[in-house]
Amino acid sequence: MAILKVIEVLANSNKGWEDAAKKAVEQASKSVKNIRSVYINEQSATVKDNKIDDYRVNVKITFEVN
Repeated sequence: MAILKVIEVLANSNKGWEDAAKKAVEQASKSVKNIRSVYINEQSATVKDNKIDDYRVNVKITFEVN
């Protein structure tokens, strides 16, 4: 039986939500091993001059504990 843990990570990108999610996983993988999945919990964006300026995601990252 595997033991899994979940952490919550906030990330942002000026390119899009998908890029923000990728950045969250990349950053988490620097200190967390055996990442199994990512769940996009929430998406938001900031607006500047009537255009989206920054995409933000709140993700839950699941990893296996050895």
